[in-house]
Amino acid sequence: MKLRLPLLQFVSHGNPAPKFYSAAPNNVVTWTTLITQLSRSNKPFHALNSFNRMRAAGIYPNHFTFSAILPACANTLILIHGQQMHALIHKHCFDTDTFVATALLDMYAKCCHMLFAVKVFDEMPHRSLVSWNAMIVGFLRNKLYVRAIGIFREVLRDAALDPDEVSFSSVLSACASVVDLGFGMQVHGNIVKRGLIVLVYVNNSLVDMYCKCGSFDAANKLFDAAGDRDIVTWNVMIVGCGRSENFEQAWSFFRAMKREGVVPDEASCSSLLHASASVAVLAQGTLIHNHVLKTGYLKNACVLSSLVTMYGKCGNLFDAYRVFQEIENCNVVCWTAMIAVCHQHGCANEAIELFEEMLREGVVPEYITFVSVLSACSHTGLVDDGFKYFNSMVSVHNIKPGPEHYACMVDLLGRVGRLEEACNFIESMPIKPDSSVWGALLGACGKYADVEMGRKVAERLFKLEPDNPGNYRLLSNIYTRHGMLEKADEVRQLMGINRVRKETGCSWIDVKDRTFVFTVNDRSHSRTDEIHEMLQKLKELIKKRGYVAETQFATNIVEGTEEQSLWYHSEKLALAFGLLVLPVGSPVRIKKNLRTCGDCHTVMKFASEIFKREIIVRDINRFHRFTNGLCSCRDYW
Repeated sequence: MKLRLPLLQFVSHGNPAPKFYSAAPNNVVTWTTLITQLSRSNKPFHALNSFNRMRAAGIYPNHFTFSAILPACANTLILIHGQQMHALIHKHCFDTDTFVATALLDMYAKCCHMLFAVKVFDEMPHRSLVSWNAMIVGFLRNKLYVRAIGIFREVLRDAALDPDEVSFSSVLSACASVVDLGFGMQVHGNIVKRGLIVLVYVNNSLVDMYCKCGSFDAANKLFDAAGDRDIVTWNVMIVGCGRSENFEQAWSFFRAMKREGVVPDEASCSSLLHASASVAVLAQGTLIHNHVLKTGYLKNACVLSSLVTMYGKCGNLFDAYRVFQEIENCNVVCWTAMIAVCHQHGCANEAIELFEEMLREGVVPEYITFVSVLSACSHTGLVDDGFKYFNSMVSVHNIKPGPEHYACMVDLLGRVGRLEEACNFIESMPIKPDSSVWGALLGACGKYADVEMGRKVAERLFKLEPDNPGNYRLLSNIYTRHGMLEKADEVRQLMGINRVRKETGCSWIDVKDRTFVFTVNDRSHSRTDEIHEMLQKLKELIKKRGYVAETQFATNIVEGTEEQSLWYHSEKLALAFGLLVLPVGSPVRIKKNLRTCGDCHTVMKFASEIFKREIIVRDINRFHRFTNGLCSCRDYW
């Protein structure tokens, strides 16, 4: 690369450079020392300003000076600074210096311009291992993981090069990112062969690779065999537990870590809060909150956003909002967490208001922020607002919509019955619609009982995700609602042919320190007779208030027993148990692994009014907060 750009004056962007010397340096060594100190102190603009002052004093930079100033150019993340320095390096004939060229390609990589970095690398007459590592790390940083692996393979083929811990740790991160377990295991063999397995840094990368590639047992064996464990080692295992949904084991690691005297840091707390949120265990989440308060991590945005999410997913909207209000410098992650919590709790209007407030505060929304906002518009039927926000993604915020956003828009149109418009919207999409998009349309077909469109959409979904039982169930329900029982039976037979098993619905409720799980028609509980008596009592009370069973939600039942079967759904059993054992007036919190049915939703509303209880049901999609005979979702879910 032969850049010949005019060297512009670098601005200081702040206060003058600190005076490390009482007088201005008078030789290149002293200037270079000053520039190095400023660059390492994360004062890139001060370093650039000092570089200009040195040149203005008539002192020429040497290769050490350029190696010191290039990291400062990288830290500004402003490409023109680096390009100007590149032109000056070429002018002084230092572009063939291995040390300078390595710093140059590293600068381009950090400024997200790998084409320039590759060109510098290709033109280097001599390359050290540091140069090769800079390329691997550069590709990794720019998410070009396959290229990073390719460069590492070249290092292995070169007998003159001996890869070190940076080489191995970087390529393991690349393997983890593309889930290439095969090559990751080959790298593992190389590490053992070279005796680098004893290095904590390398071992941590190996454990992380196995976790991210789904081989948790292998990660666990490495962890157990590790001689030295630092906080990163423990965090990698805790995060790995969360990724593999071994949430209870994540807590086991937390307890073991504390026994060994390792103090959990911000990353540990954030991961454990995620584990608490995933299984909605409020007691464990509040335990971590107490630790956060004691250790002073309340200034960490990642921890704070995790706290908001944890309280939200544990059904405690009030505490989620209280944590959010106490955040001093609220960034987009915290705003997005609170918007998502409001949406999940059926407070769609509040979610939209928060989004508007965020925009007024000058906080720039991210990709995931719009998923929550568009979904909130969908659940409130705000079609015009939904399209306004969707269109602003590109026109205002320069965010390219993804499948999740398109699925929200299809859901938005489908929920208000505009199925043809939803179809036309899918046809006009610039990207290929995935299962989430077609799934949103199938859900709308189910709601409005559009048999023909539902059949066509379901057939597409059967090809895209043949193992998803939800699609079969939706189509079967559409046929059943229209009295097309033979067609519904054919769908169920197709499930058998394709060996698709319907996921068993279950609900669970926490009482003190124990979790009680119920499945449909469950009679395994020691207090089953009392539970059924409570259900019978509830049934009689709500029938007096006008309850009529919604028998379309009774499936695979002998004719004539539909209404009775509805009363043995898992969430109703959990409700009856909660009413029996929880203190009078205390909220009943129920979690379910599937979407709650319409009949259970109606019963919960009646129960909240009759027993003067707040009933919170967390299903697979959202929270339903029942109070005084009403639900937070406004019967629109």
